[in-house]
Amino acid sequence: MGNTQTRVFIVEDSPEVRQSLADLLHGIDGVSVVGEAGTPDDAVAGIRRTGPDCVVLDFQLIGGTGVEVLRAIHPASPEIVFVVLTNHPNAQYRRICMEAGARWFFDKSTEFRKLKDVITGFHSVQH
Repeated sequence: MGNTQTRVFIVEDSPEVRQSLADLLHGIDGVSVVGEAGTPDDAVAGIRRTGPDCVVLDFQLIGGTGVEVLRAIHPASPEIVFVVLTNHPNAQYRRICMEAGARWFFDKSTEFRKLKDVITGFHSVQH
């Protein structure tokens, strides 16, 4: 306990949004960003390499979607918590993501700050 960090991996196609997410997460005590990616292939490789506790996952990525990442990682690593943060918050995408293993699904334009609450709450539960 004490010094244990919640390790978060960011998957987001926009470098600006990735930086905003990293800044937000760095501001949470006990949370560390262990990697970032903008494509499904880079995300899967990075998540497998770093073994994070949590993944912040955009729906629309360069060359694919977050669903590909969920389907590649979640079955083998169900302990990793996935939080989808998207500009495409329609019901069909929410259902697909939740069925593929996401725990949360937020609208990037209206629920961005909820991410901090989820990660803070997740960290306090984990440690």
